[in-house]
Amino acid sequence: MSEPGGTRKTPFELLGGADKIRTLVEKFYDVMSEREPELARLHPCDPDGRVARTPRDRFALFLIGWLGGPEDYVQQHGHPRLRMRHGRVAVNIAMRDAWMRCMHAAMDAENISDDVRVFLDGRFAEVADFLRNAPD
Repeated sequence: MSEPGGTRKTPFELLGGADKIRTLVEKFYDVMSEREPELARLHPCDPDGRVARTPRDRFALFLIGWLGGPEDYVQQHGHPRLRMRHGRVAVNIAMRDAWMRCMHAAMDAENISDDVRVFLDGRFAEVADFLRNAPD
């Protein structure tokens, strides 16, 4: 993505780095736990029904690398193999849409806007649709 003056920055940089992405992930799972309990229950949850720490940390590592930051996820967990890792769950349109609602709400809450928001909206939608493995 280009900045004024032709400097190219990664979405990782445009978002503000690892801490900002971790904050986005926290908000994403908080929204999921509050608004989409069926989706939240597909993850390990704490006794209060909130998505537990392990999936939050793992998704943050993935997202940091996927957006152009350090590749710690790949170093620790190997290639993401998203379809394989999500294959145990029937991902239909309703599940995809619930995931997208959570991510949109998280990005709204974190005031992610402008070109990076347009980019993320498109990429998240592509990946969420790619992960569909069940009939409508």
